[in-house]
Amino acid sequence: MTPPERPAGGTDPGVSAAAAGGEAELRHGPRWVVVVPVKRSSHGKSRLDVAGTDRAALARAIALDTLAAVTACPDVVQVVVVSDDPALARDAATIPALRFVPEGEPRGLDAAVATGVAAIDPGGRMPRAALLGDLPALRPTDLSAALRDAASVDHAVVADAEGTGSTLVTAAPGVAWASSFGEGSFARHTAAGFTALEIPDASTLRRDVDTAAQLDAAVALGVGARTAAARAASSRSGDPADAGLSA
Repeated sequence: MTPPERPAGGTDPGVSAAAAGGEAELRHGPRWVVVVPVKRSSHGKSRLDVAGTDRAALARAIALDTLAAVTACPDVVQVVVVSDDPALARDAATIPALRFVPEGEPRGLDAAVATGVAAIDPGGRMPRAALLGDLPALRPTDLSAALRDAASVDHAVVADAEGTGSTLVTAAPGVAWASSFGEGSFARHTAAGFTALEIPDASTLRRDVDTAAQLDAAVALGVGARTAAARAASSRSGDPADAGLSA
C-alpha cells in the first residue's frame, strides 16, 4: 500500500465544513474529521475475556468512552461513527457532535473507515483521521497533540502500546485516503510512507484494548466513566478473586 500523492491544487452538527475552518483554524490549527469504526458489540472484542463481565456491554462502554473523548478534543470538528450497532447509537445520544454512518455488509476495518470518510468528505478537502474505537483511557489532550503533529505531513500513523498495530492514521487535505489496519499494521503504514508520529509511550492514544491485560493497563491510566462502571459491575458480580479482572 502506497499513499496516493497529493494532487496539484489540492463543528458541531449544522455547521458546514467551510464555516468550521476560518477563524477556528487560526485559533487552533486545522479542524479534523475523525472516523471511528465500531463493530456490533455482540461481535466485537472476542478476546476481551473478563471474568464476571457482559462482554458486549463492556465493549460498548469502551467505544462510548472513546467517542466522548474524541468529541471533547478542540481540534475535531466532526466525529463519524461507522457502525450498525443500534444499542451503541441509542447509548451515544448523550454525546454531542456524532454522526452515525451504517457500515452495511461487513468488509473489514479499512472498508468501514473508507465508508465513513466518503460519507463526510468525499472530495478530501479537510484533514481526516481514523481512530480505533477501543481507547477507553483516551484523553482529548493526547489526541489533540497527535493531530497537531500530523497536520504538517500528508499521511501519519500512531503505533499502539506494543508498537505493532496502529491506533490513529491521518490524511491531509487534498491527499487521497488510505489505511491498512489489522495485525502488523504499523509496519505496513510506515513501509507505505506514512510518517510515524513520536508519541510518548505513556500516551493514552496508544492504549487500545483487546484483552483483559490491556484493559488493566488502560484502567491504570484512568478510563472513562462508562468503562469504569462496566468494570465495577463485573467486580461486584464476580468472585472477590476476580476483582483484578485478569482473565
